Amino acid sequence: MDFTMKQVIVVRKDLHMDVGKLVSQACHACLEASEESKKRDLKAWKTWRREGAKKVVVKVDSVEDLLTLEKRAGRLDIPKALIVDRGLTQIPPNTPTALGIGPGKASIIDAVTGELKLL
Repeated sequence: MDFTMKQVIVVRKDLHMDVGKLVSQACHACLEASEESKKRDLKAWKTWRREGAKKVVVKVDSVEDLLTLEKRAGRLDIPKALIVDRGLTQIPPNTPTALGIGPGKASIIDAVTGELKLL
């Protein structure tokens, strides 16, 4: 099956989060970006779901890299969600940890995230 839609979850590796923390931050990013997409373009969101809700998880090495991706996605009007941790467990409060990009057209999302390495 060809996927026309996808979602990319970007996590920061420089924070050295435990696996459970990293997964929970990625899940927050996935869910929040999905909800944003659903509000903005229900038809596109339904297409993504019908295709199997493709998700790809990639990594960046710094908060600067994460915020740059958020800005690029915003300029292309891609649904996105920046996750900022409350600081209740492993990392300081107000730390950006992850970014959900899409779901949206795979070709547009690839223009933002295509060069990133898989987690």
